[in-house]
Amino acid sequence: MRKNGLGLVGPGWTVIVVVVGFTAIAQMAAILARKSLFALRARQLAVSGQGLHSSQYHGLRLSAHSYSTKRGLSFLLPSLRRMKKESNLQRKFQRIGVLINYPFEKGPLSPRFRGEHALRRYPTGEERCIACKLCEALYVDVTKCSLSLICPAQAITIEAEEREDGSRRTTRYDIDMTKCIYCGFCQEACPVDAIVEGPNFEFATETHEELLYDKEKLLENGDRWETEIAENLRSESLYR
Repeated sequence: MRKNGLGLVGPGWTVIVVVVGFTAIAQMAAILARKSLFALRARQLAVSGQGLHSSQYHGLRLSAHSYSTKRGLSFLLPSLRRMKKESNLQRKFQRIGVLINYPFEKGPLSPRFRGEHALRRYPTGEERCIACKLCEALYVDVTKCSLSLICPAQAITIEAEEREDGSRRTTRYDIDMTKCIYCGFCQEACPVDAIVEGPNFEFATETHEELLYDKEKLLENGDRWETEIAENLRSESLYR
């Protein structure tokens, strides 16, 4: 019999010492694994915005880590939400074409679109306008017991004369396009569809004088857009 390094004698004591050593190592490993699990759970809860202040986490506090609840709520979560929204928006716009390459591409216009004004002619070339002046007339609004103008902006000026055959035709038909509000009342009031608002919306100018339309300019617009204007009026005839 001899003594070992621990001052114990016999092989039985050696076995006990070895078992106790392995047990201590296993317990230490379990403690370290449990703490690592708590730390991992703490980070997960910090990302999800939940706090760890209960006793089940053995005093583990998120404030000791960079992934604290406060920092996660104030910095991490808003950033993640914003990134998600931006990603969804980007995918949506990449999937659906919402833009056109204007002016090389133009979108469809409604038949009721109110654009540049025009005076129309009959297929024989005769002017449609009969100089009734309803488009600029003063009328009595019986519902409000007041006087009103067809053109609320007072942008239309008409002068007319009687012909030898007894018909009336305009000698002057002016529209101040800088006053016009494109309400369409003149078109609705016209009994012969002479004054209309056509499909053209590209008539920007560099000077004010170019937007003062006279009869010749309006008739020119009507001749240019007659096909489109006639088709729009035909498609909307049931609703007028």
